[in-house]
Amino acid sequence: MITTRRPLPPEYKREIPAGPTFYKVNEVLDSGKLNTICVSGKCPNRGECFSRGSLAFMILGDLCTRHCGFCAVKAGNPGGIIDWGEPNRLATAVAQLKLRHVVITSVARDDLQDGGASVFEACIQEVRKSSPSTIIEVLIPDFFAERAPLDTVLNARPEIFNHNIETVERLTPTVRSKATYRRTLDVLGYAAAHRGSKIKSGLMLGLGEGREEILQTLIDLRSAGCEYLTIGQYLQPSTRHLKIESYIPIEDFRRWEKEAFRLGFTRVASGPLVRSSYFADQLHSPETSL
Repeated sequence: MITTRRPLPPEYKREIPAGPTFYKVNEVLDSGKLNTICVSGKCPNRGECFSRGSLAFMILGDLCTRHCGFCAVKAGNPGGIIDWGEPNRLATAVAQLKLRHVVITSVARDDLQDGGASVFEACIQEVRKSSPSTIIEVLIPDFFAERAPLDTVLNARPEIFNHNIETVERLTPTVRSKATYRRTLDVLGYAAAHRGSKIKSGLMLGLGEGREEILQTLIDLRSAGCEYLTIGQYLQPSTRHLKIESYIPIEDFRRWEKEAFRLGFTRVASGPLVRSSYFADQLHSPETSL
């Protein structure tokens, strides 16, 4: 599928910052042979985040077994390979960078029996050993909503359990590969019932969703027990990805932020360049206003 890329509005353009922290983050990632969703997902904020020592590790390799229409991560078959040295290297990087809040996400690994849940567990355990005061946030695939892998991650007790719904129900079959809207709500609801982590999810706008559909998605997420919410603008990674149907006005993002708080979400980040892990430490901090 080849689509035309719409010109980026001026307010979406960012200069790539540089400085000692930026270079140190890259050095630590390179030496530890670690991936980030910031780079693999072509996040527009990666320069800014790296420059303030903020990043989202992407574990279980850089090949995803799913082919989502919005995502820049490479798709392929990892062949069941697991790098069991990765959790220790990740924990070492967290300690070296003195991260107060770490986000751990992954590619989808449908080639593994537990979807990679045991590696999430190992990463959480290793970070707790070397950086016991660090807040741990996980952003997981859906594990097909199977309870055993979900329990593996939840029983490791990350402070924040994140699973993105990404888009409204009508658009899910086009936007997300293998995932379903209702399964995502099931995963979030199951995690909320576990009562050990703050429950978080994220939504992209600009794919052709309607206002009533957005509102219904927020209602559904809140009903599932979701407490933290991110809302951002979909940006097309390449001409081979889903096209942008519209750029959402900043005023609309403010409106959806107010609506989310009205519905009972406790922490909300809503704006054109907001991503699931963007300023995740500040989203979790009750003392900080985003």
